Parts: sequence; structure tokens; C-alpha cells
Amino acid sequence: DEADVHAFTRMTCRLIENMRALEKPIVAALNGTTCGAGAVMAVAADIRIACDSAKIAFLFTKVGLSGADMGAAWLLPRIVGLGHASELLLEGEFISAARAREIGLYNHVVPDGEALAVALDHAKRLAAGPTMGVRVTKRMLNAEASMTLEAALQAEGWVQAECMAHP
Repeated sequence: DEADVHAFTRMTCRLIENMRALEKPIVAALNGTTCGAGAVMAVAADIRIACDSAKIAFLFTKVGLSGADMGAAWLLPRIVGLGHASELLLEGEFISAARAREIGLYNHVVPDGEALAVALDHAKRLAAGPTMGVRVTKRMLNAEASMTLEAALQAEGWVQAECMAHP
């Protein structure tokens, strides 16, 4: 019924909200086909590693739904630009890993079978580093997305001073 549909869509949106709010980096390994909600989950990750044969689609419009789902219309333009995001969300077509890397959607494309190992390597390096700096950087990346440059500079000055005071 309608209440269940609304509860479901709110739950999927909370997933993405929690992924972005988590002050630990999320590294996604993409092997094979990623589409729909999985594609938005990939976009919500901080770093995306895909294998050569991976393909991705935001196919919501293909089934009569809005391409603006689970934060896709907010996240995707910030990663690939409005033009590429518009094409991906309006057309809902699959694109190759090479194309996704070309437009900045994937950070790295690696040979088939290596995506998980490379993603784990990234995650381990991030986990071994200074966690406060990583945590604050992710927090500021999220916060500054809606700030003016002046506000961002003030916030960065304050948070950097806080980091410098931390052992």
C-alpha cells in the first residue's frame, strides 16, 4: 500500500544519508553489473574501484520511475557534472567501466578479478592513516557542498586549527 511504499523509499534514502554521514571513508568494489539502487549506493561511496568488464546504469526511467532516487540527482552531478548526470539519469543506459572512468564516476578501473583487492588496499591505507584527518576531511567534503566559498574558507580555517591542536 501507499504507506509501505513511502516507508520503503524513506528507508533507501536513509541508507544513502547514513553512507554519506559516516565519518569513515567507504571504498566500493564494483564487479560486473551495477544498476538502480546499487548504482546510487556506488555513487554514495567515497571511492569507486571497478573491474574492466563492469557496467553501470541508473535505469530508473527505463521502468517508469524518476531518475531522482535515493539522492542520485544530488550526488551524481557533483561527481560527473550536470551534463553527464543528466544523460545518465534521463536515459538510464548502461555505460562501460572505461566510460565511467572517463567522466569521473569511477576513480580506478582495474583488470577483472582485481577490484576487491584494490578496494581493500585503499581501505586499509585509509584505516591505517591519521583517522582524525580522514574523518574531518569527509565531514567537510559533505558540509562544503552547500556552502559559499567564504563560509567554506571560514569552516576550513576553524577545523584545520582544531586538527593542529590534536595530538
